[in-house]
Amino acid sequence: MRLSYLLAALLPFALAACEIAPKTSTQNGFRGTGMNQIYVDGTQDADEVPAPPYELPPPGEQTAGEVYENVQVLANISDEEFTYLMAAITEWVSPEEGCNYCHNPANLASDEVYTKVVARKMIQMNQALNSDWASHVGNTGVTCWTCHRGNNIPENYWSEMPAPKSKGFAGVKQYDNTPTASTVYASLPGNYSDLFLGSQDNLDNISIASKTVYPSEANTRKTPDAEPTYALMNHMSDALGVNCTFCHNTQAFNEWSLSTPQRATAWHGLRMVGDINATYITPLTDVFPANRLGSEGDPFKTNCTTCHQGLNKPMGGYPMAKDYPALRMTPSELATETMTDAMAEEPAEGG
Repeated sequence: MRLSYLLAALLPFALAACEIAPKTSTQNGFRGTGMNQIYVDGTQDADEVPAPPYELPPPGEQTAGEVYENVQVLANISDEEFTYLMAAITEWVSPEEGCNYCHNPANLASDEVYTKVVARKMIQMNQALNSDWASHVGNTGVTCWTCHRGNNIPENYWSEMPAPKSKGFAGVKQYDNTPTASTVYASLPGNYSDLFLGSQDNLDNISIASKTVYPSEANTRKTPDAEPTYALMNHMSDALGVNCTFCHNTQAFNEWSLSTPQRATAWHGLRMVGDINATYITPLTDVFPANRLGSEGDPFKTNCTTCHQGLNKPMGGYPMAKDYPALRMTPSELATETMTDAMAEEPAEGG
């Protein structure tokens, strides 16, 4: 009798873990194929997106590079658009600190505040993502807000994890009984350095599906080889707030011809994340102070959650970048080291 009372008392807590809430099921394929997507109502609602600081001004006569000193990026846009974008970036990244988060107020041209050096690299990253990675971001594009959401540091990031500890005579502990948030609290590898640092070979070897029944020269992968892949799939599913069937067909997970179009978008997204980390963040390692580095001395890096934050389209797919044309142009169109055009327009001495 006492046991039955105990079970009755614990039942609400057990059921609470099953997300008892109104859900919506949407069909993502032919009926009867098990391709439905099930969402807890409200979890895919679009995030609030800040409006532009003011109406984008028309191009002015002078460029930012002509008006301000040490403009290494965005030098060729108009002075008015430059100020407009700086106001937006302040709201996106440092709404409380204001301009002083990146600038010395006594000398705005100085690079002595490390966050200015970082911001310059991040602007170049935004331009590259919008111009070179349309295969993933499409026409929606990205801005600093996509990741930062009003925070100095994006809320979702990853850094290198310490190596697994030894467990004595049994050898290396690996990841047994060490659930982490990065794997949705599964006891799986939570270090994405092999996948999210631009290694094309590692990404190409994500698939571990055997093509033969028995071990052979064509089938040398072992069960532990599946753990990083399973951890990555857990991460992506949680980051986007979707089931596996958002990308894969339940009849044949490995078969591309039966997969949804989203699988191709995700394929490009994984490589885009690697490009972000390898090209734009890791090179800043020596720029960041110790409090902006992980326990292993590496900078905080991006993963799928950094942008998506539980939505299959960041911010519900709102095309925020359309209001900031300077972030949608290629870096080569905007960056300049010398103002040769401006100098050519100046009259020669004695002229």
